[in-house]
Amino acid sequence: MNASTTPPSGTDPIVEPSAAAPAEAVAAPAAASPASPASPASPASPGRLAAPGVTGPATFRRTARLILQQGWPVLVGQWAGMAFGVLDTAMTGHASPTALAAMALAVSIYITVFVGLMGVLHALIPIIAQHFGAGRLDRIGHTWGQGVWLALGLSALGATAMMFPDVWLSMSGDVSPEVRDQVSGYLMMLAIALPAGLVFRTVYALNTAVSRPKVVMMINLLGVGLKFIFNWIFIYGNLGAPDMGAVGAGLSTALVYWISLGISAAILLRDPFYRRFSMRIGRPDWKALGELLHLGVPMGASYLIEVTSFTFMALLVAREGVFATGGHQIMSNLAAVCFMMPMALGVATGALTAQAIGAGDYPRARRIGATGLRLAMTGAVLTVLVMLVGRQAIVGAYTNDPKVALVALGLLNLLTLFHLADALQCMTAYLLRAYKVAVIPMCIQAGALWGIGLTGGWYLAFGPGAGSLAGVVDRFMPGAPPGAGSMWLMAAFSMLISGSLLQVWYQRIVRKLAVRGAA
Repeated sequence: MNASTTPPSGTDPIVEPSAAAPAEAVAAPAAASPASPASPASPASPGRLAAPGVTGPATFRRTARLILQQGWPVLVGQWAGMAFGVLDTAMTGHASPTALAAMALAVSIYITVFVGLMGVLHALIPIIAQHFGAGRLDRIGHTWGQGVWLALGLSALGATAMMFPDVWLSMSGDVSPEVRDQVSGYLMMLAIALPAGLVFRTVYALNTAVSRPKVVMMINLLGVGLKFIFNWIFIYGNLGAPDMGAVGAGLSTALVYWISLGISAAILLRDPFYRRFSMRIGRPDWKALGELLHLGVPMGASYLIEVTSFTFMALLVAREGVFATGGHQIMSNLAAVCFMMPMALGVATGALTAQAIGAGDYPRARRIGATGLRLAMTGAVLTVLVMLVGRQAIVGAYTNDPKVALVALGLLNLLTLFHLADALQCMTAYLLRAYKVAVIPMCIQAGALWGIGLTGGWYLAFGPGAGSLAGVVDRFMPGAPPGAGSMWLMAAFSMLISGSLLQVWYQRIVRKLAVRGAA
């Protein structure tokens, strides 16, 4: 645990509290107020709202139902968000191999920027959820407003990073001018989309923390329909619009993001549900912003570590040509679609766990976490089975190029191991964030994903050890290029190491809290 950690009762460090109010954020069970809405024996007092995840008997069936009730809208919303990338990949793939290659490279760069910044904003989820569980409703609106200021500041940083695509593409070797031009145009459009996308993530965080994920789900579903229409217009040049290829996909994303933000703002202003939270942006509050950054920076770094492991993989795989890049992009998209299930369960479980922590009920928080983990691993097995059974049809939906399809089908043989390890890591990371533990997970992920996965993958795929895994790739991933296959093998192994170590750390925390609660 990092040196800045402060334990709830002055003993061994267990949770990483916020810098602003450590005692309030992680109060020990005995410190819970009798009037708290989290206490089953006490009704919520006027102006306070009982959090749904921290009242009533905590049986496995009831806990699982609570997680699934909150998890399925998150899953549908995440799939809707992922449909943007799927639509871009599939529709540009049917436009031309050049457009698909440009999309693969541009999306890798954009996702690196967006996910890292989004991770910082996701610090809002445990902070607001703990306020919600403890009944501190007046703090929710203020915290969200500071998140909006943070999102705007991060947007400026992210847009600047995307203005220099040549720096990113320098790792991809000889990229054709046609591909390079489309990458630059796509990133320019997404720089316009970035402020709306990040502010919308604060709305997502707010609704997730207060167990109201259907709001974001409905907005995202509407966005998918708009995205398909705008893609059809701007990628292929329909209804008199120019044929823009990958750049058209970026333009459609910008339009949908700003429309979605406008809808969410109207909901926050008009829906009486949010009035109890005193929703306001106000002036920048440096103390509140410091609290967000204290937790958000290591969270964002963890997100960035994970996504850059695959961003740089895409840039390295581009050395093997357009077909390898296209096949890798399809594998990446499918792995990301699979990831949405454990991510949705992790978000739901983490929010409910944080509500229980805010109420001071650590035994319930542990039971919620155990239930969520069981659900995530069961769902991961079912997801992989569906993907493998339908693999031919799924790849065919992405591309009609036989060489790209051959690469993708070869890489998909590794999906089982990769996704099971990814599900374990994802769920455990969200549980640790619910306890406001972010620094140690960041270090574990950096060592595993960057050290073993990315660096080890480069060494064995394109570095001095190139070809060392060629026999393994040929045997288990026929049709996959040796470089791409080696990179994915090391990525799966590093994900397994990361998930296992995070689980060890999480179990250490909940055991110590259990001992403290018994004492």
